[in-house]
Amino acid sequence: MRITFVTDAWHPQPNGVVRVLDTLRARLEARGHTVQVIEPGLFRCIPCPTYPDIPLALLPGRTLRGLVDDFAPDALHIATEGPLGRAARSLCLKRGWPFTTAYHTKFPEYIHARSPLPLDWLYGVMRRFHGPSSAVLCPSPSVHRELTARGFRNAQDWSHGVDTEVFHPQPKDFVDLPRPIFLYVGRVTVEKNLSAFLDLDLPGSKLVVGSGPLRAALMKRYPDAHFRIAHGDGELSRLFACGDCFVFPSLTDTFGLVMLEALASGVPVAAFPVTGPTDVIGTSGVGVLDADLRAAALKALHLDPALCRAHAETFSWDRVADEFLDFLAPLPERAEVRVG
Repeated sequence: MRITFVTDAWHPQPNGVVRVLDTLRARLEARGHTVQVIEPGLFRCIPCPTYPDIPLALLPGRTLRGLVDDFAPDALHIATEGPLGRAARSLCLKRGWPFTTAYHTKFPEYIHARSPLPLDWLYGVMRRFHGPSSAVLCPSPSVHRELTARGFRNAQDWSHGVDTEVFHPQPKDFVDLPRPIFLYVGRVTVEKNLSAFLDLDLPGSKLVVGSGPLRAALMKRYPDAHFRIAHGDGELSRLFACGDCFVFPSLTDTFGLVMLEALASGVPVAAFPVTGPTDVIGTSGVGVLDADLRAAALKALHLDPALCRAHAETFSWDRVADEFLDFLAPLPERAEVRVG
């Protein structure tokens, strides 16, 4: 099958959406499918307001249409709701093509945190965007329940996986810091709620790995915390494995793939009892979910690293790929015969 991914998030952006899509692409290609990725690097872009590290494609419609027609896909999946996702949606609606979408990011909460726009109105915008989709793939049961409650009629549960070959237990001497090491890995942005972690009175060291628009301000505000940027998966995996507890302070993630990557590295998780952590951790015993994040972090230090690894191994990428293929909506005929 020839499958087109349309995504506003792609390399070199270091985020969970990119990792999910790239791993899915690799797994599909290993099965003999051909995957086209239409991403911002193929277009003239402008920086995203409030987050200049993210490029936004400028007037992508004509170029995107040409890329799709040249590839002639059998199915088309829209991964994001940005300019490329909207251009692909418009193309599909104009031609009467079915398509699938995904809900990787809680954009209503993210935009609401940066603007006075009301949350209900923002969810209305998302509902209209995803409304024509054959299936809105939700990365967790909690997100599926939330979207269904907000009037999404086409939401579908979709598994997520973790690469247990890249992320695995390793010696903890990669960084020389006082222990225990309380670790965060991910984007350094307002919606990640990092102050809830960095304000905690904890023993040992706090280590933040990642980039983003708040990084410089947080480094200045929290001089006792340690900030690193990983260069490549090899260094990233060693940084994950060096932690004693992974602290996930976000209140708005749809899933939180970094928690699985920490667990695969043998590192237990402390988090709030919200969407994402409740789906990844639940009652598995590999993390502590508590409204008191400090208490959760201290309790998590005593959890079994081997149990963490075993739990992560249950999140299979084969299942992710199987479900994705089942949800795809094949085009009624090859795209190459269409014009306009």
